[in-house]
Amino acid sequence: MELTGVEARRLRFAAHLLGGSDLTPAEVVARGVAFQGQDLPAVLRAIAIRSRPGTTLDDVRAAFDRGEIVRSWPMRGTLFATTPAHLATILHHTAERMLRSTARRREQLGLDDATLDRARRLLTEALRDRALTRAETLALWQAHDIPTDAGRGYHLIFHLAEEGLMHWGPFAGAQQQLVPTPPREAPTDLAPIIRGYVLARGPLSPDDAAWWLKLPKTAVRAAAARIDDLRVVAVDGRPAWVIGEPEVPAASGVTLIPGFDEWILGYADRSLVASPEALEAILPGGNGVFRPSVLVDGVAVGTWRGGELTALVGRTNAATRTAIGRALSAWPHG
Repeated sequence: MELTGVEARRLRFAAHLLGGSDLTPAEVVARGVAFQGQDLPAVLRAIAIRSRPGTTLDDVRAAFDRGEIVRSWPMRGTLFATTPAHLATILHHTAERMLRSTARRREQLGLDDATLDRARRLLTEALRDRALTRAETLALWQAHDIPTDAGRGYHLIFHLAEEGLMHWGPFAGAQQQLVPTPPREAPTDLAPIIRGYVLARGPLSPDDAAWWLKLPKTAVRAAAARIDDLRVVAVDGRPAWVIGEPEVPAASGVTLIPGFDEWILGYADRSLVASPEALEAILPGGNGVFRPSVLVDGVAVGTWRGGELTALVGRTNAATRTAIGRALSAWPHG
């Protein structure tokens, strides 16, 4: 099947559920495997806009409180919101590689094996009694002469989460708390993870999938070969993966997405949805902070914040600018 860039982008829009769905927040996350989560308010919004009509940020927080959604570092050394089962499966494939890749950083921070053992023991014992915020976790280590300054505390939390010891779970006010990750016999097959990634973001390239998981392309392709309903299509002449038989939907109009959304960050190649000028507006100076974006038929045309348009890239007609204004006024998620 040959797809134009416009057709592929419209298929992606439907796959992302950016027009909403009939799913609960937990079902959205289970379907999409994982959502970029280093900005906590942003990922709550990313999940809410993909859920059933009327879903609030409190509804998403409640799913975290119930343990249906968790937040941790399943891949790429980046925080994601995911499900407990997906977290366990992905860490089975990625944790060892990630811990090896960060060994030099641990050495630079002076986090030797003895320090890791002490930190692990202290946190394990404390989490048996109750959940802990980040501040409480750092205070625990500091009280036992384990330094947490200069990024050491963050790296300790990251390292122990990679080991599968704990994850970010229920809320205490605006903060998430660390809770133990219970031992579980998780499925180890990578194929369902690849399928979910493609289902919720396709069409996309095999290179996108390998980049997203930061796994060897051979492993990703081998897993994809076990997915019965994965199809190979061509987007502007290049091979791409989809799930099932795609039917191209109509244009999607104006859509607002939060910062760090998978619409932008879910791919190694973002050229289908944003021009270089738009990417510069979304990620000014490559500073690592992805701003909320305005989409027109899936193409990023600007940025917004707090109900106000902050940048507009390229030409838009008066009708589109009016539609953007209406979308900004109607945004329900703060």
